[in-house]
Amino acid sequence: MLESVSPSSPVKKRRIDIASDNSTNSASGSSSSSDVHMASGNSNGQQEIDEDLHSRQLAVYGRETMRRLFASNVLISGMHGLGAEIAKNLILAGVKSVTLHDEKVVELWDLSSNFVFSEDDIGKNRADASVLKLQDLNNAVVVSSLTTCLTKEHLSRFQVVVFSDISLEKAIEFDDYCHSHQPPISFVKADVRGLFGSVFCDFGPEFAVLDVDGEEPHTGIIASISNESQAFVSCVDDERLEFEDGDLVVFSEVEGMTELNDGKPRKIKSSRPYSFTLEEDTTGYGTYVKGGIVTQVKQPKLLSFKTLREALTDPGDFLFSDFSKFDRPPLLHLAFQALDRFSSEACRLPVAGSEEDAQQLISIAASINAGQQGDLKVENVDHKLLRSFSFGARAVLNPMAAMFGGIVGQEVVKACSGKFHPLFQFFYFDSVESLPSEPLDSSDVAPRNSRYDAQISVFGAKFQKKLEDARVFTVGSGALGCEFLKNMALMGVSCGNQGKLTVTDDDIIEKSNLSRQFLFRDWNIGQAKSTVAASAAAAINPKFKVEALQNRVGAETENVFDDAFWENLTVVVNALDNVNARLYVDSRCLYFQKPLLESGTLGAKCNTQMVIPHLTENYGASRDPPEKQAPMCTVHSFPHNIDHCLTWARSEFEGLLEKTPAEVNAYLSSPVEYTNSMMSAGDAQARETLERIVECLDKEKCENFQDCLNWARLRFEDYFVNRVKQLIYTFPEDAATSTGAPFWSAPKRFPRPLQYSSSDPSLLNFITATAILRAETFGIPVPEWTKNPKEAAEAVDSVIVPDFEPRKDAKIVTDEKATSLTTASVDDATVINDLIAKLERCRHNLSPDFRMKPVQFEKDDDTNYHMDVISGLANMRARNYSIPEVDKLKAKFIAGRIIPAIATSTAMATGLVCLELYKVLDGGHKVEAYRNTFANLALPLFSMAEPVPPKVVKHRDMAWTVWDRWVLKGNPTLREVLQWLEDKGLNAYSISCGSCLLFNSMFPRHKERMDKKVVDLARDIAKVELPPYRHHLDVVVACEDQDDNDVDIPLVSIYFR
Repeated sequence: MLESVSPSSPVKKRRIDIASDNSTNSASGSSSSSDVHMASGNSNGQQEIDEDLHSRQLAVYGRETMRRLFASNVLISGMHGLGAEIAKNLILAGVKSVTLHDEKVVELWDLSSNFVFSEDDIGKNRADASVLKLQDLNNAVVVSSLTTCLTKEHLSRFQVVVFSDISLEKAIEFDDYCHSHQPPISFVKADVRGLFGSVFCDFGPEFAVLDVDGEEPHTGIIASISNESQAFVSCVDDERLEFEDGDLVVFSEVEGMTELNDGKPRKIKSSRPYSFTLEEDTTGYGTYVKGGIVTQVKQPKLLSFKTLREALTDPGDFLFSDFSKFDRPPLLHLAFQALDRFSSEACRLPVAGSEEDAQQLISIAASINAGQQGDLKVENVDHKLLRSFSFGARAVLNPMAAMFGGIVGQEVVKACSGKFHPLFQFFYFDSVESLPSEPLDSSDVAPRNSRYDAQISVFGAKFQKKLEDARVFTVGSGALGCEFLKNMALMGVSCGNQGKLTVTDDDIIEKSNLSRQFLFRDWNIGQAKSTVAASAAAAINPKFKVEALQNRVGAETENVFDDAFWENLTVVVNALDNVNARLYVDSRCLYFQKPLLESGTLGAKCNTQMVIPHLTENYGASRDPPEKQAPMCTVHSFPHNIDHCLTWARSEFEGLLEKTPAEVNAYLSSPVEYTNSMMSAGDAQARETLERIVECLDKEKCENFQDCLNWARLRFEDYFVNRVKQLIYTFPEDAATSTGAPFWSAPKRFPRPLQYSSSDPSLLNFITATAILRAETFGIPVPEWTKNPKEAAEAVDSVIVPDFEPRKDAKIVTDEKATSLTTASVDDATVINDLIAKLERCRHNLSPDFRMKPVQFEKDDDTNYHMDVISGLANMRARNYSIPEVDKLKAKFIAGRIIPAIATSTAMATGLVCLELYKVLDGGHKVEAYRNTFANLALPLFSMAEPVPPKVVKHRDMAWTVWDRWVLKGNPTLREVLQWLEDKGLNAYSISCGSCLLFNSMFPRHKERMDKKVVDLARDIAKVELPPYRHHLDVVVACEDQDDNDVDIPLVSIYFR
């Protein structure tokens, strides 16, 4: 047991069964008895992962990485703001235990950056004060505190140790011990000093990275392979190959040249978008016939880390984040050493605003630099930068803590699991651009006996007032939103008399949110996200003025978020998870000229974009290309990967269990109106819909559970036997296209019908699950015997399955451009009338109150059988086409369109955005000071760049951008608007409001409108509704200059009130 360890609150029983040996530190997965250190956590033993809780994290890490995490014990020393952020991210991730070490007590100063402290904690030990609140984040993690002096012997209990507040001398001593320990203990040292930060990692002399980037292995579908000394392999042009020269690949399913199917990794070169060369002589191999899949083999990578003692004088390549600061890392490497020496000599850190302390630090830095050799010696020591470094050295700022908490948390996960490439070995970062644009007076940075004193020491009290009086709109309170609310509460944003933060989110809390949306607890499940998040953030800082709404932001809620609301804002912070909502908010910010801080995450990746009025382009100015969609005929008849199978499975699930029952209910609720609308449509889609309803209420209507089982068994036969027999009857294996080429050539895969057997549990489970959901749609109770595989098998085997004969006239769509599988017929109207007559007969046989219960797909409930049916449908189809099957979890990721998400990248993104928020609220920064960021913590990669400025349109002596809006007040007439434009040298030939034309110079009658008010024209012609809260309307004007050249002018706002 550790000395002076305070156990956390009682830990609830968790679903994860961890190996009982708490102190084990043996490397897991080692290839032999050698000293290769693959991953610190011991993943031996049975461990059950709570997939409901960790589904988004599992999509990033996978099961094996999670098991390694669950077996890892981590020490975090230094519980100021950075330590708390690191601990939060690791506890959410679900390591086995986190021990918090600190010998210091909580000060008022700490409240500026540490979200677990309150004023009641002042005077308590920082580690002890952190335990209970951090334990609440995840009761499956053992959280404890250590409050005595740390010794090397303590370290042997852990797989990873993190120090965020330690002298360089002590860090070197501890790292030497960790590096030489058997097996090595991964060591991380992190520092945040004002707007400067550093990270150092040492994972031992030999550390194996099991997966360097976390991406799925790339694959290709082979089209041909040559017989030559270095074989040329070409692939179908369905998708570009993502291989690189030197990659290892394996082949499978190759016909003819079967020698390549031995599973042996082979090296490639000369990689092209659809081909590559194999470094192998295939002249003696069989001749390639057809088929084949080539798959990248991901190789472990061995890294040899230097100790901190060695790396200080031989740091190697620094990890860059901003190439406009190419010379910055060596200077910061020097600055942090100088700060350590200053602290050792003065027994304190430099005082904010003290020129004497700053000069002393600069002198120490110059002295250290004089003794440096080679590339490590800094040619020009930037005194101004070191002065800023000295002034902020005592402060831990929340945005910096959030950003570095994400980075360091991810490095700990890497150390525990071998998943992703570690930071190797130094990373330095600064955001001096965030400082106020005007110089600070030393009196402005003096302490005020305030919880914001640490931040005031860097930014000054005047700037703190700007933060407190900000009026902020945060859109979304999920993972990003929770982090933003926490950050802004700690920063004091919207905490003043004039300040207010409005947060809105129409979603409710689900269990899967709890692994990263850290303001929520399990007892909040089912409650409104925004309300809970706002309440939790207000608990962090009682002065936080936050209002929670549950409205979706869109055109339909412009009565809530009206003109006055937008005009009153200081800044908008997006925390959204979909592009359409982002585009709408962007359009509102563009219209009202409000700064928009945009961010997003995808697994270990994150990006931030600053949208600043008149300085940068808007969010909608650049768009990602749309995701490539598989052709409909591929999904329905010619799948060649599991994604196709799952897309089809999701579509069939929704059609059978949601859409058809919903159509039945629509018909039964209003039979006359429904049938009239179908007759009016009179097309193939209406015919198909009616056929499904008739089937559901006639020959496929279920009265008891055995009927449901019969239906499910016959569905299996239809999907996986009969349809395949029909397909290969229409297109036999030797079929040819109209050009004479083989029909079944890559990427098409020739299918085989399945044969049902109750002895195959996957088939039985699929049919039982399908029957249970069918019973749910009819309101039929499910008997207990369905849980007994033997009784269920007997019931399924009793179903009479009719013989099937393929039809000669069957039509199967093969056109990749086709958008519908239903073909129109001249008889559609007649057939529709017959179907309606059948429906009427069916309806008279039903009780008046009969309704079906549509089943809406819900991916996050493992007890509802939804994913059992979808994964069963997909895997049976995959079996038809010899496509590798997937487990239910993988099926959930793809069919449920789950976005991979982890706490670390979320924390980093929000930290970066809040560093930009300082600049926005200051209001005096130029575009060069702002930064957009793309980061990938898996690699790790940080890429920061200035935002792109908006496109400028010029006319005469005027210039404008997308940010400009021309305003015309006084409720003008049409004539006055045209004259106003003519005075600018512009001839308006068309004015429209919405989709209606108010004026066009080509229409003589429009001249009669010249003396009418524009607002009256909008009401009378465009039928625009102008509620009391609306003071203006917008018109789009098409103009020409004097030379008849079109000129794109801004939107024109006509004020009528």
